[in-house]
Amino acid sequence: MQVLHTVSETRTATTEVRMAGRKIGFVPTMGALHDGHMSLVRRAREECDYVAVSIFVNPTQFGPSEDFDKYPRTFSDDLEKCKKARVDLVFAPPASEMYPPGFDSWVEVKGFITQTLEGECRPNHFRGVTTVCAKLFNIVGPDVAYFGMKDYQQLKVIQKMVRELNMPLEIVPCPTVREADGLAMSSRNSYLSPEERDAALVLSRSLMKAQEIFASGEREAEVIEGVARQVLLSEPLVRIDYVAVRDAETLEPIERVEKEAVVLIAARIGSTRLIDNCLLSVEHRTD
Repeated sequence: MQVLHTVSETRTATTEVRMAGRKIGFVPTMGALHDGHMSLVRRAREECDYVAVSIFVNPTQFGPSEDFDKYPRTFSDDLEKCKKARVDLVFAPPASEMYPPGFDSWVEVKGFITQTLEGECRPNHFRGVTTVCAKLFNIVGPDVAYFGMKDYQQLKVIQKMVRELNMPLEIVPCPTVREADGLAMSSRNSYLSPEERDAALVLSRSLMKAQEIFASGEREAEVIEGVARQVLLSEPLVRIDYVAVRDAETLEPIERVEKEAVVLIAARIGSTRLIDNCLLSVEHRTD
Protein backbone atom coordinates (compact mmCIF):
# COMPACT_ATOMS: atom_id res chain seq x y z
CA MET A 1 0.00 0.00 0.00
CA GLN A 2 1.38 3.37 -1.02
CA VAL A 3 0.93 6.33 1.33
CA LEU A 4 1.40 9.55 -0.63
CA HIS A 5 1.23 13.17 0.47
CA THR A 6 1.60 15.25 -2.69
CA VAL A 7 -0.57 15.89 -5.72
CA SER A 8 2.22 15.08 -8.17
CA GLU A 9 3.07 11.71 -6.60
CA THR A 10 -0.58 10.71 -6.48
CA ARG A 11 -1.24 11.74 -10.07
CA THR A 12 1.79 9.78 -11.25
CA ALA A 13 0.64 6.66 -9.40
CA THR A 14 -2.96 6.74 -10.61
CA THR A 15 -2.04 7.71 -14.18
CA GLU A 16 0.04 4.55 -14.44
CA VAL A 17 -2.92 2.52 -13.17
CA ARG A 18 -5.27 4.14 -15.66
CA MET A 19 -2.84 3.63 -18.55
CA ALA A 20 -2.82 -0.07 -17.71
CA GLY A 21 -6.59 -0.13 -18.21
CA ARG A 22 -7.42 -0.80 -14.57
CA LYS A 23 -10.62 0.51 -12.95
CA ILE A 24 -9.97 2.94 -10.08
CA GLY A 25 -12.34 3.11 -7.12
CA PHE A 26 -12.03 6.04 -4.74
CA VAL A 27 -13.25 6.65 -1.18
CA PRO A 28 -12.78 10.24 0.04
CA THR A 29 -12.67 10.52 3.85
CA MET A 30 -11.62 12.83 6.65
CA GLY A 31 -10.09 9.90 8.53
CA ALA A 32 -11.13 8.58 11.96
CA LEU A 33 -12.24 5.58 9.95
CA HIS A 34 -15.06 3.39 11.26
CA ASP A 35 -16.99 0.50 9.75
CA GLY A 36 -19.16 2.89 7.77
CA HIS A 37 -16.08 4.12 5.91
CA MET A 38 -14.72 0.61 5.61
CA SER A 39 -17.96 -0.62 4.03
CA LEU A 40 -17.27 1.86 1.22
CA VAL A 41 -13.71 0.57 0.92
CA ARG A 42 -14.93 -3.03 0.80
CA ARG A 43 -17.45 -2.14 -1.91
CA ALA A 44 -14.70 -0.44 -3.91
CA ARG A 45 -12.44 -3.47 -3.46
CA GLU A 46 -15.17 -5.78 -4.75
CA GLU A 47 -15.96 -3.69 -7.80
CA CYS A 48 -12.64 -2.14 -8.85
CA ASP A 49 -9.13 -3.22 -9.79
CA TYR A 50 -7.45 -0.50 -7.75
CA VAL A 51 -8.64 1.27 -4.60
CA ALA A 52 -7.58 4.73 -3.45
CA VAL A 53 -8.60 6.36 -0.15
CA SER A 54 -8.01 9.98 0.80
CA ILE A 55 -7.54 11.05 4.41
CA PHE A 56 -7.83 14.81 4.72
CA VAL A 57 -9.63 16.84 7.38
CA ASN A 58 -10.85 19.58 5.05
CA PRO A 59 -10.73 22.98 6.78
CA THR A 60 -12.90 24.75 4.20
CA GLN A 61 -16.05 22.79 5.09
CA PHE A 62 -15.92 23.78 8.77
CA GLY A 63 -17.39 27.01 10.09
CA PRO A 64 -15.42 29.25 12.49
CA SER A 65 -17.22 27.93 15.58
CA GLU A 66 -17.29 24.27 14.50
CA ASP A 67 -15.13 21.33 15.50
CA PHE A 68 -12.20 21.42 13.04
CA ASP A 69 -9.56 21.58 15.80
CA LYS A 70 -11.02 18.73 17.84
CA TYR A 71 -12.15 16.54 14.93
CA PRO A 72 -10.69 13.08 15.66
CA ARG A 73 -7.43 12.32 13.90
CA THR A 74 -6.36 8.66 14.09
CA PHE A 75 -3.96 8.43 11.16
CA SER A 76 -1.94 5.39 12.28
CA ASP A 77 -5.06 3.37 13.02
CA ASP A 78 -6.59 4.52 9.73
CA LEU A 79 -3.58 3.26 7.79
CA GLU A 80 -3.80 -0.11 9.53
CA LYS A 81 -7.46 -0.44 8.59
CA CYS A 82 -6.73 0.50 4.99
CA LYS A 83 -3.87 -1.98 4.79
CA LYS A 84 -6.06 -4.81 6.13
CA ALA A 85 -8.76 -3.89 3.58
CA ARG A 86 -6.18 -4.15 0.78
CA VAL A 87 -6.28 -0.50 -0.20
CA ASP A 88 -3.70 0.23 -2.90
CA LEU A 89 -3.11 3.95 -2.25
CA VAL A 90 -3.77 6.38 0.59
CA PHE A 91 -3.57 10.06 -0.32
CA ALA A 92 -3.02 12.08 2.85
CA PRO A 93 -2.05 15.64 1.91
CA PRO A 94 -1.30 18.48 4.31
CA ALA A 95 -3.62 21.47 4.04
CA SER A 96 -0.86 23.45 2.32
CA GLU A 97 -0.86 20.93 -0.54
CA MET A 98 -4.59 21.26 -1.13
CA TYR A 99 -4.81 24.99 -0.43
CA PRO A 100 -1.47 26.63 -1.23
CA PRO A 101 -0.88 30.31 -0.47
CA GLY A 102 -3.12 32.51 -2.59
CA PHE A 103 -5.70 29.77 -3.21
CA ASP A 104 -9.04 31.35 -4.11
CA SER A 105 -10.75 29.12 -6.70
CA TRP A 106 -14.00 27.49 -5.64
CA VAL A 107 -16.46 24.98 -7.04
CA GLU A 108 -19.96 25.83 -5.88
CA VAL A 109 -23.30 24.16 -6.55
CA LYS A 110 -25.87 26.95 -6.47
CA GLY A 111 -29.56 26.81 -5.71
CA PHE A 112 -31.94 25.39 -3.17
CA ILE A 113 -30.13 22.06 -2.72
CA THR A 114 -27.18 23.78 -1.02
CA GLN A 115 -29.16 26.51 0.73
CA THR A 116 -31.59 24.35 2.69
CA LEU A 117 -31.09 22.11 5.74
CA GLU A 118 -27.31 21.73 6.23
CA GLY A 119 -26.73 24.69 3.93
CA GLU A 120 -28.87 26.88 6.18
CA CYS A 121 -27.34 25.59 9.41
CA ARG A 122 -23.75 25.60 8.13
CA PRO A 123 -23.16 28.49 5.69
CA ASN A 124 -20.36 27.81 3.15
CA HIS A 125 -20.15 24.16 4.24
CA PHE A 126 -21.08 22.80 0.83
CA ARG A 127 -18.74 25.18 -1.00
CA GLY A 128 -15.91 23.56 0.95
CA VAL A 129 -17.23 20.06 0.27
CA THR A 130 -17.69 20.51 -3.47
CA THR A 131 -14.35 22.27 -3.89
CA VAL A 132 -12.36 19.59 -2.07
CA CYS A 133 -14.19 16.77 -3.84
CA ALA A 134 -13.63 18.37 -7.24
CA LYS A 135 -9.93 18.72 -6.43
CA LEU A 136 -9.68 15.13 -5.20
CA PHE A 137 -11.45 13.82 -8.30
CA ASN A 138 -9.00 15.77 -10.47
CA ILE A 139 -6.00 14.51 -8.50
CA VAL A 140 -6.95 10.83 -8.21
CA GLY A 141 -8.88 10.50 -11.47
CA PRO A 142 -11.19 7.71 -10.33
CA ASP A 143 -13.68 5.83 -12.46
CA VAL A 144 -15.98 5.42 -9.46
CA ALA A 145 -16.26 7.25 -6.13
CA TYR A 146 -18.17 5.82 -3.15
CA PHE A 147 -20.21 7.96 -0.75
CA GLY A 148 -22.26 6.94 2.27
CA MET A 149 -25.95 7.76 2.39
CA LYS A 150 -25.74 8.96 6.00
CA ASP A 151 -24.59 12.32 4.62
CA TYR A 152 -27.56 12.30 2.26
CA GLN A 153 -27.61 15.96 1.30
CA GLN A 154 -23.87 15.88 0.64
CA LEU A 155 -24.39 12.86 -1.62
CA LYS A 156 -27.05 14.67 -3.64
CA VAL A 157 -24.92 17.81 -3.95
CA ILE A 158 -21.92 15.79 -5.17
CA GLN A 159 -24.07 13.88 -7.67
CA LYS A 160 -25.41 17.18 -9.02
CA MET A 161 -21.90 18.66 -9.33
CA VAL A 162 -20.57 15.60 -11.17
CA ARG A 163 -23.58 15.46 -13.50
CA GLU A 164 -23.69 19.16 -14.36
CA LEU A 165 -19.92 19.58 -14.78
CA ASN A 166 -19.64 16.38 -16.86
CA MET A 167 -17.02 14.92 -14.57
CA PRO A 168 -15.97 11.52 -15.97
CA LEU A 169 -16.78 9.34 -12.99
CA GLU A 170 -19.67 7.49 -11.40
CA ILE A 171 -20.89 8.31 -7.89
CA VAL A 172 -22.06 5.19 -6.05
CA PRO A 173 -24.30 5.69 -2.98
CA CYS A 174 -23.81 3.13 -0.21
CA PRO A 175 -26.21 2.35 2.65
CA THR A 176 -25.76 3.88 6.10
CA VAL A 177 -23.98 1.51 8.47
CA ARG A 178 -25.39 1.38 11.99
CA GLU A 179 -24.31 0.10 15.36
CA ALA A 180 -26.23 -2.92 16.65
CA ASP A 181 -28.57 -0.61 18.60
CA GLY A 182 -29.37 1.54 15.54
CA LEU A 183 -27.05 4.53 15.96
CA ALA A 184 -25.65 5.63 12.61
CA MET A 185 -21.88 5.29 12.58
CA SER A 186 -20.11 8.65 12.65
CA SER A 187 -16.65 9.85 13.58
CA ARG A 188 -18.35 12.40 15.83
CA ASN A 189 -19.93 9.65 17.95
CA SER A 190 -16.60 9.59 19.80
CA TYR A 191 -17.51 12.96 21.32
CA LEU A 192 -20.53 11.49 23.14
CA SER A 193 -20.49 10.65 26.85
CA PRO A 194 -22.16 7.33 27.79
CA GLU A 195 -25.34 9.20 28.75
CA GLU A 196 -25.30 11.17 25.50
CA ARG A 197 -24.61 7.98 23.54
CA ASP A 198 -27.82 6.48 24.95
CA ALA A 199 -29.73 9.67 24.21
CA ALA A 200 -28.51 9.69 20.60
CA LEU A 201 -30.46 6.52 19.89
CA VAL A 202 -33.56 8.69 19.70
CA LEU A 203 -32.51 9.76 16.18
CA SER A 204 -32.84 6.28 14.73
CA ARG A 205 -36.00 5.64 16.79
CA SER A 206 -37.62 8.74 15.33
CA LEU A 207 -36.78 7.59 11.80
CA MET A 208 -38.16 4.13 12.51
CA LYS A 209 -41.39 5.73 13.71
CA ALA A 210 -41.59 7.80 10.53
CA GLN A 211 -41.13 4.66 8.44
CA GLU A 212 -43.72 2.84 10.54
CA ILE A 213 -46.50 5.37 9.99
CA PHE A 214 -45.56 5.65 6.31
CA ALA A 215 -45.84 1.87 5.96
CA SER A 216 -49.27 2.05 7.59
CA GLY A 217 -50.43 4.43 4.84
CA GLU A 218 -49.66 7.96 6.08
CA ARG A 219 -48.68 10.25 3.19
CA GLU A 220 -48.86 13.77 4.62
CA ALA A 221 -45.33 15.11 5.00
CA GLU A 222 -46.31 17.39 7.86
CA VAL A 223 -47.76 14.49 9.83
CA ILE A 224 -44.68 12.32 9.29
CA GLU A 225 -42.41 15.18 10.32
CA GLY A 226 -44.54 15.81 13.40
CA VAL A 227 -44.39 12.21 14.55
CA ALA A 228 -40.61 12.07 14.13
CA ARG A 229 -40.26 15.38 15.97
CA GLN A 230 -42.32 14.14 18.91
CA VAL A 231 -40.06 11.13 19.30
CA LEU A 232 -37.01 13.40 19.32
CA LEU A 233 -38.60 15.72 21.87
CA SER A 234 -39.10 12.78 24.23
CA GLU A 235 -35.34 12.86 24.91
CA PRO A 236 -34.38 15.82 27.17
CA LEU A 237 -30.75 15.94 26.01
CA VAL A 238 -31.70 16.51 22.37
CA ARG A 239 -31.96 19.93 20.70
CA ILE A 240 -33.43 19.74 17.21
CA ASP A 241 -31.92 21.65 14.30
CA TYR A 242 -34.41 20.30 11.78
CA VAL A 243 -36.76 17.45 10.93
CA ALA A 244 -37.80 17.46 7.28
CA VAL A 245 -39.56 15.23 4.76
CA ARG A 246 -38.26 16.15 1.31
CA ASP A 247 -38.19 15.00 -2.28
CA ALA A 248 -35.45 12.35 -2.39
CA GLU A 249 -33.70 13.84 -5.42
CA THR A 250 -34.09 17.63 -5.20
CA LEU A 251 -34.63 17.98 -1.42
CA GLU A 252 -37.48 20.36 -2.18
CA PRO A 253 -40.27 20.47 0.43
CA ILE A 254 -43.29 18.31 -0.37
CA GLU A 255 -46.83 18.19 0.97
CA ARG A 256 -47.46 14.51 0.29
CA VAL A 257 -45.22 11.52 -0.35
CA GLU A 258 -46.27 10.48 -3.85
CA LYS A 259 -42.83 9.24 -4.95
CA GLU A 260 -39.59 8.46 -3.15
CA ALA A 261 -38.91 10.88 -0.30
CA VAL A 262 -36.37 11.20 2.46
CA VAL A 263 -36.72 12.05 6.15
CA LEU A 264 -33.73 14.11 7.30
CA ILE A 265 -32.82 14.92 10.89
CA ALA A 266 -30.13 17.07 12.49
CA ALA A 267 -29.93 17.38 16.25
CA ARG A 268 -27.51 18.23 19.00
CA ILE A 269 -26.90 15.88 21.89
CA GLY A 270 -24.99 17.96 24.39
CA SER A 271 -22.42 19.78 22.28
CA THR A 272 -22.32 17.10 19.56
CA ARG A 273 -24.27 17.62 16.35
CA LEU A 274 -25.45 14.47 14.58
CA ILE A 275 -27.39 13.87 11.37
CA ASP A 276 -29.37 10.88 10.14
CA ASN A 277 -31.97 10.03 7.52
CA CYS A 278 -34.13 7.34 6.00
CA LEU A 279 -35.86 6.88 2.66
CA LEU A 280 -39.59 6.53 2.22
CA SER A 281 -40.11 4.47 -0.92
CA VAL A 282 -43.64 4.25 -2.30
CA GLU A 283 -42.69 1.27 -4.45
CA HIS A 284 -41.18 -0.75 -1.64
CA ARG A 285 -43.37 0.06 1.34
CA THR A 286 -44.97 -2.79 3.27
CA ASP A 287 -48.74 -2.67 3.77
